[in-house]
Amino acid sequence: MTPPSRLTVPEAPPALAAAAPAPARSRLAAYVALTKPRIIELLLVTTVPTMVLAAGGLPDWRVVLATLVGGTLAAGSANTLNQVADRDIDAVMERTRHRPIVTGEVSPRAALGFGLALGVAAVALLWWGTTPLAALLAVAAVVFYAVVYTLVLKRRTSQNIVWGGAAGFMPVLIGWAAVTGSLAWAPVVLSAVIFFWTPPHYWPLSMRYRDDYARAQVPMLPVVGSARSLAWQTVAHTLAMVACTLLLVPVAGMGVVYTVTVVVAGAVFTAAVLGLARQLRTAGEVSTVVRPMRVFHLSITYLSVVFLAVAVDPFLV
Repeated sequence: MTPPSRLTVPEAPPALAAAAPAPARSRLAAYVALTKPRIIELLLVTTVPTMVLAAGGLPDWRVVLATLVGGTLAAGSANTLNQVADRDIDAVMERTRHRPIVTGEVSPRAALGFGLALGVAAVALLWWGTTPLAALLAVAAVVFYAVVYTLVLKRRTSQNIVWGGAAGFMPVLIGWAAVTGSLAWAPVVLSAVIFFWTPPHYWPLSMRYRDDYARAQVPMLPVVGSARSLAWQTVAHTLAMVACTLLLVPVAGMGVVYTVTVVVAGAVFTAAVLGLARQLRTAGEVSTVVRPMRVFHLSITYLSVVFLAVAVDPFLV
């Protein structure tokens, strides 16, 4: 499939461009929606446990607060800039056509300014409240997600979400750097967990909205790849993810509670992914697979359980 050309839409939908300004409460809600708060919640779930592991217990609450607020601002910046760049795609996808820029509640120019302001605030807070390394990693995270993933990878390769996983693991590195001022093998292994987790988390979602992505000419693997290819790649990433959770045991000296938790959670999630893969191989068509969202929702539970074990384990060793 040739790389999809960039679609063009007006700065705001014509029907809404001349609409009266939204009430203050609605406008505030629109700006909050630009930051994709539900995604930020998941990112923060990985940050705090990493900080606990880095500190070997409870880190300084002021560092935790600065990291969480700074990380939220950085993620909000990246997500807002993503929506500015993706407004053409969002306008033709059923799942995203109610986003604030598409509906005209926020103009692209205002959203761009808002996104950049959030990024500057995030870097300043992390630099002042944690460490310079954490602040620089936040810059890298915003640039990677908003530019490399959104403008380059997403529209040009079926492996877009694979490499997009690099943006997802940045909160782990930021959390570790905020506590220690450096990096180590433990956060690298945790980053690998999230990197390999991202495809089996997101591919089921893109299976559910396959027609949307096809309409927007976004070459997600479930759109342009075969059912067989999608099946084995999902399983391969899942097995690599589980292997990385186990690798953390010798690397970070994790105890029995963590080890048992990741073994059981990994077995449950792998079984679900294998079930999805069997459906794909049997059906031979991605579009006929039933209930892919079960794996999507289970993946969120899985990641939360693994990082909860990371947070609890230092207190039990």
